[in-house]
Amino acid sequence: MVQKEVVYVVSDSVGETAEFVVKAVATQFNGGQVEIRRNSYVDDFEDIEDVILLAKKGPSIIAYTIVIPALKDYLDRRANEENILAVDLLSPLMSAFETSFNKQPHHRPGLMRKMDEEYFRKIEAIEFAVKYDDGRDPRGIVKADIVLVGVSRTSKTPLSMYLAHKRFKVANVPLVPEVPPPDELFEIPRKNCIGLIISPDKLNEIRKERLKALGLASQASYASFGRILEELDHAEKVMKRLGCPIIDVSNKAVEETAGLILDVLKKERSF
Repeated sequence: MVQKEVVYVVSDSVGETAEFVVKAVATQFNGGQVEIRRNSYVDDFEDIEDVILLAKKGPSIIAYTIVIPALKDYLDRRANEENILAVDLLSPLMSAFETSFNKQPHHRPGLMRKMDEEYFRKIEAIEFAVKYDDGRDPRGIVKADIVLVGVSRTSKTPLSMYLAHKRFKVANVPLVPEVPPPDELFEIPRKNCIGLIISPDKLNEIRKERLKALGLASQASYASFGRILEELDHAEKVMKRLGCPIIDVSNKAVEETAGLILDVLKKERSF
């Protein structure tokens, strides 16, 4: 009876990378029918000994992605002693990085998974910002890391998206005199909320440009000083009720305002 060919995938993390490489190589030989046995989160010598004992039983290869030097050296030594072929899938490329880019590796397992998790957190935050933009659903207010409030054209949406790329879940709520602010705004801690204000002149300028872009008359009440002063007065009263920190966005780029928001929140939450 022919013994089954086995590749033992050994990793100090999940082992997905090594398994993918082994499958790609296996398809070039026997259609990928070789048996692959994954050994994840190997973090001590006993785990390696378990793999060595199994690999000794038949035709096998150990393919590994281990970045902890002591474990890697131990596996290389034991595999050599038992005449088992062990293939290091990472070291050649890591050495090339060191030589060509003059950088040293961290030798910490699981960093790629951590990067993947951060990526998915960013995507989740972006989706959150879209879903709870412009007060569409007040339920997002209590779920958000940051809630932005202010009158129209105070950069609430661009700020929400910018902060989402930094993995913050942001909801934003427009403050309009004719519409009572949602009850949820008064249920969250003050440290989760930021009020955005702007000078009347700057807001008038921005709103005129917005009307022009929409093909509307710049004399519309939306851009009139009377309407602007009414909205700003209403917003100020709401922000005072909330007791939230306030940032003036006049003549500030989104990146600058976002930096101020994070600085304010860091200060608020340190108390």
